[in-house]
This record gives sequence, C-alpha cells and structure tokens, in this order.
Amino acid sequence: MPETSTKPYFLRALYEWATDNGYTPHIVVQVNNACRVPAAFVQDGQITLNIGHLATGGLVIGNELIEFQARFGGKAEHISVPVAAVTAIYARETGTGMGFEVDETTTSETVLETDGNLQASVQDADSPEQIGTDEKSKRPSLRIVK
Repeated sequence: MPETSTKPYFLRALYEWATDNGYTPHIVVQVNNACRVPAAFVQDGQITLNIGHLATGGLVIGNELIEFQARFGGKAEHISVPVAAVTAIYARETGTGMGFEVDETTTSETVLETDGNLQASVQDADSPEQIGTDEKSKRPSLRIVK
C-alpha cells in the first residue's frame, strides 16, 4: 500500500494554527482541469483563495480535495480544489506559511469548470494590483516541501 501524502496533514495543521492565532488562512492553487474555481480570478494559471471561517461555509480539507462554499458576486458557489494542486498555504497577516511542489503532470491543462454565469469577487485575493507598497514587503516567503 502506498504511503499517504503528508501534504493534506500540513494544510490542516497550518489552517488550524492560523485560525487559532486569529489570522486569515489563504491557499494558492495551480489551476487545472480538476479545479472548480471562479475563472475571472485566475491569473497566470493560479488563484489565491481565502479559506478563513468568515469567507467559507462547510470547509472540508480532505486528503484528496479541499471543498467549501463561498460567495462570489453575491451568489453562493461550490469551490473544489484537489490537494495536489495547492502550491502554498499562508496567513495573510504575517505571510507565515508553507509552499509545496506540484506535480506538473496534474496541472498541465488549465481548464476551469464554471457555469458561465460566475461573476466573482474574491475578498482578500491578494492580487498584485490590490496590494499597497507597504504590504508588498509582507508577501509570504515560503519554503518548498517535497
């Protein structure tokens, strides 16, 4: 039997650490054909999602998938991201977190599953255009874990 990946365990641990300390956990996802995310917020094949308890409903960080409900443009949407596609998790306020390598064979295609009506607004998406000069220095510095 193959050994279980440590990645979902690290994700759950860092999510819990961030929330226990009053921080807002964010994940960075390398979008692929298995991701159900708002296409309007994918930049360079990646999306940053706020997975804090105030931004999500029914969050489940499983061994294979991260799933939750979130509001985009005032409409509740189901978000589904394979754990394998997550490249980082970090606390927005401090930048403390962890980066992960992503298997390129699982992320070679960027195909988004959307209903075509999804008009999204991700709060705290941390896109470069939304970050002030002072906040740029607080960007996460992450370590790659193999």
